[in-house]
Amino acid sequence: MNLTSQDLLDFTGRHVFVAGGSSGINLAIADAFARRGARVSIASRSAERVAGAVAQLRSHGNEAEGYSADVREYEAIEAALAQASRRFGAIDVLVSGAAGNFVAPALGMSSKGFRTVVDIDLVGGFNVLRAAHAHLRRPGASVINISAPQAANPTPYQAHVCAAKAGLDMLTRVLAMEWGADGVRVNSIVPGPIGDTEGVRRLAPGDGALAAMTATIPLGRMGTTAEVADMAMVLSSPPAAFVTGAVIPVEGGSSLAGGRDLGAAVQSR
Repeated sequence: MNLTSQDLLDFTGRHVFVAGGSSGINLAIADAFARRGARVSIASRSAERVAGAVAQLRSHGNEAEGYSADVREYEAIEAALAQASRRFGAIDVLVSGAAGNFVAPALGMSSKGFRTVVDIDLVGGFNVLRAAHAHLRRPGASVINISAPQAANPTPYQAHVCAAKAGLDMLTRVLAMEWGADGVRVNSIVPGPIGDTEGVRRLAPGDGALAAMTATIPLGRMGTTAEVADMAMVLSSPPAAFVTGAVIPVEGGSSLAGGRDLGAAVQSR
């Protein structure tokens, strides 16, 4: 097969659904697929943000729809996926990226706070994938979870995220095994420090903390949302047809030294 990289990343006519796709990394992923010809559906809690994101996606000349749904509510995300499937057909690429986070020691967070993050990151991830299965293109669908370095690196002040994202990565591996016979591939992307995102603003508040975080990255810079989106497209393209159950870091090597010091974020609260 003699195809150019442009051909390999052509998603014309494909249906991409992004849960959490109204902002940040997830919107960048949705936007990248839209630029490459995909019909894009997004779902997020805020109807206002969804409307703004859909307008941005449509500006590329392709069809896009948005749905207001909370991933913690199974029936809501199930309804959004069903509507999207009726509108654009079977889902070729599913991205589950809804996430929540705050910085606090375990003794400084309530049971409700811990559960909120687990419900969004882990239970919400399960809800999206479970509800989507009936609408996935079989064979051929690419399912991508958006994980975090905390899944593998114990990180003080991140007990809730560490637990939730570790569970999400294991869910990725299990569903890769269970859904492989359907021709559905399931992988995780692990974004590291990505510049100008809400996650970085929470974990590295202020210029000093941001400089300190950047200094720990072997490649010497923050990543970009476009680089995460590129990995999502590669995982959903022909060269990745035999890749499933993989947890792929896109973080400039920042996890190699283990969990990061979030002391500055705690002190700023």
